[in-house]
Amino acid sequence: MKSSVFISQSLGRLDKLLSLETNSSRNQIEKLIKSGLVAVDGKIVTKPSFKLLSGMSVEYSFKEAKKESFSDIDIEIEILFEDSDILVLNKPTGLVVHPAPSVKEATLVDWLRKKDIRLSTISGEERNGIVHRLDKDTSGAILIAKSNFAHEEMSKQLQDRSMGRYYLAVVNYPLKDNCLVNKPIARNPKNRLKMAVVEGGKDAKTAFAKVATSSLDSELIAAKLFSGRTHQIRVHLGALNRYILGDKVYSPSSTTHKSRIFLHAYLLYFKHPRSGELIEVQAPLFSDMREYIVDKFNKGDSFDRIENRYIKELFKEFNTFTTI
Repeated sequence: MKSSVFISQSLGRLDKLLSLETNSSRNQIEKLIKSGLVAVDGKIVTKPSFKLLSGMSVEYSFKEAKKESFSDIDIEIEILFEDSDILVLNKPTGLVVHPAPSVKEATLVDWLRKKDIRLSTISGEERNGIVHRLDKDTSGAILIAKSNFAHEEMSKQLQDRSMGRYYLAVVNYPLKDNCLVNKPIARNPKNRLKMAVVEGGKDAKTAFAKVATSSLDSELIAAKLFSGRTHQIRVHLGALNRYILGDKVYSPSSTTHKSRIFLHAYLLYFKHPRSGELIEVQAPLFSDMREYIVDKFNKGDSFDRIENRYIKELFKEFNTFTTI
């Protein structure tokens, strides 16, 4: 087991502050503490309610979950773009991007290593090559850095928003208008596994555009992020009382759809780290989401509207969107 250490910056309960530090649930942290895997200033503490003081050193270790072997599972990942510096993949749904103590299954990083693909190292061993991430159940385009130079350059683009993605999603009910949601996001104070619109949270802005409406009143929409917060699209849609079909975390009803969440990173754009050339990579929809659209929407109308040029045109006048 690998140990990690952090220095408390405030007063508070050990379980609460460690939960915030590790981005883990309070229940998971409580079990960690009671298992004797947490020490404060060198002494093991087994009481979750232990009061931390500012400046105290907290050392903790997660038990590493047993991983499945790649020989036991079948993963096919489509390569959309590749050269000596970068790789763009079409990540399938249900695949975690990088290892974590609570992750039992194989990850995208495991797949990359299995394929013996050279990866950047500046994000640490568990996140080799990972410039940005996608949630486990979100599919679509993800960029991988093969070299440290490429990783640094792409990280700069991620910060200044010259690299980004357009997403496609199917929501439970049509949007009233194209809209721009500008609301801060933070950890949900009532549920540590979720994010929420929280006053004083981190700035977050998302533009949503209408694409096509089905006979069942569900709607195909496109989304563009102007920040990169956890679960941002799902949280901002919730602020509009809209939910993505298949979202079992944020939807108030589990009956909206029985499949996985219909959220797909459809179009990735960036400047090549060496040449500076603008590159756009489209990630084809996976069969489940594509078949739903074919079945429930006007096929020709819907698929004409998700061509690269049309999706980008939707957001050229986002300053005219209704701001919420």
